[in-house]
Amino acid sequence: MSAPTPRAAPASWSPPLWSPGDWNALFGFGTNILVNLLVLTGLLRFVLKMPDAITFGRILPAAGLMLCLSTVYYAWLAWRLARETGRDDVCALPSGISVPHMFVVTLVIMLPIASMTGDPVKGWEAGLTWVFIQSFILMIGGFAAPLIRRITPRAALLGTLAGVSVTFISMRPALEMFMTPVIGLVCFAIVLLAWFGGMRYPRGLPAGLVAIAFGMLVAWGAAALGLATGGRSLSALWAGLSGIGFAVPLPAFDHVFGGFQYLGIILVTAIPFGIYDLVEAMDNVESAEVAGDRYPTTRVLTADGVVSLIGCLMGNPYINAVYIGHPGWKAMGGRIGYSAATGAAVLVLTWLGIISPLLDLVPVVAISPILLYIGMLIGAQAFQETPHRHAPAIVLALVPHLAAWGKTMIDGALGAAGTSAAAVGLEKMAGMGVLYEGLSILGEGSILGGLILGAIAVFIIERDFTRAAAFALAGAVLTFFGFMHGPAVGLAVTPGLAAAYALVGGLLYACPRLGLLPLAPPAAVQPSAAE
Repeated sequence: MSAPTPRAAPASWSPPLWSPGDWNALFGFGTNILVNLLVLTGLLRFVLKMPDAITFGRILPAAGLMLCLSTVYYAWLAWRLARETGRDDVCALPSGISVPHMFVVTLVIMLPIASMTGDPVKGWEAGLTWVFIQSFILMIGGFAAPLIRRITPRAALLGTLAGVSVTFISMRPALEMFMTPVIGLVCFAIVLLAWFGGMRYPRGLPAGLVAIAFGMLVAWGAAALGLATGGRSLSALWAGLSGIGFAVPLPAFDHVFGGFQYLGIILVTAIPFGIYDLVEAMDNVESAEVAGDRYPTTRVLTADGVVSLIGCLMGNPYINAVYIGHPGWKAMGGRIGYSAATGAAVLVLTWLGIISPLLDLVPVVAISPILLYIGMLIGAQAFQETPHRHAPAIVLALVPHLAAWGKTMIDGALGAAGTSAAAVGLEKMAGMGVLYEGLSILGEGSILGGLILGAIAVFIIERDFTRAAAFALAGAVLTFFGFMHGPAVGLAVTPGLAAAYALVGGLLYACPRLGLLPLAPPAAVQPSAAE
């Protein structure tokens, strides 16, 4: 999709702050944010055993402040873009707490330190320090991001983004839907009919709201009849309502700097995930540009770093990120207002302590179809908005994410059984067809791995072997230091694989210079007439 042609706007023209489609995007994006906040709350309370005074009195109010600042800023950025271009179809970038980071900082940083010290507050302090470091990596990295975008092919950027959407965005909602199909599949049909099929519901009701209302009706109706569908309980809802109160974020400078005693543990993940943030933000800005809205990458990354730093200093141990899904919210009619309205709603929910009872009121399976829809749209965009001949490169960019997702599932299953891959034995698992070691190596740093492999494939298809070699050598460097294909940053993390990337780079560089290839590309990779 190419960007719409700007029109000359009258000097007095101001873009509308609210459009009818913003209702759809508000309910869709808002429920996405809500689900993430509910999961975050569950991790804090039931995994970290964080005291409610910290969870509801410090962390959630600070997270709400960060989310409000972020969504309002991106609404303003969209208004500014609409004003400059004279267009009324500009959609604000979606943003919120980074979901991968939410699990990483909780399970890899906060939980081990809380377990080691016997004090969940120490884990919270380590999480704050982690975000403090991440924020500066984002702000500094923002100045390099435009250059990286210019030299990286679109198929690689969108392909690795599609990998995230197909695995970590789409799979869990899809599984939840089929576990409770009476709610999940029907709600899925409700949103597909509106957002793909163009159906309008009575009185212009947003499809997301219709789906959630249907899910609540079925779940609570089943609860009234004593059935299990939806898992609703009046006693649980009443217990959640008793926790409603009022709390505003307070400075947490002492806690932020208290976590620096765990700096060695923190840096192992802070640096690679800072690079992950950089690449993910570039992917999402590229996705928005393909959908017609061109945002400045440096400003986006700097904003994420600044609001994350503010949230951290006020007590929030989770980082902000531009979300995947801009084309989806735009396709359902989202413009400027949905982003700011979501931020305002989140502020109310977190400062008044309403998150917990909402988890008991709305069945999550009624929200899952909205997330699956977004995953479908982003996955499709990678193929639709790149030349047809680059399709193999997109598929290759998906592969590291499939490996990462598969490893996550295996680790979860083994953990539930009280064991691990090492305890079971890698050779024994390989004998059963589970190549765990391969999943681990290929899936580590999947965002970067997908981007590098996708870029190499694109330039090979285009017969630009010098650039293909450059990306292969970049892969060698990143692999050597553990930014991809390795569990942690270090020296010679996977030296054999790094050497293999270097050999591939040398081969790619040498092939055309040694006359090993025909001068004309084969017909199989010639662009089609439609391109």
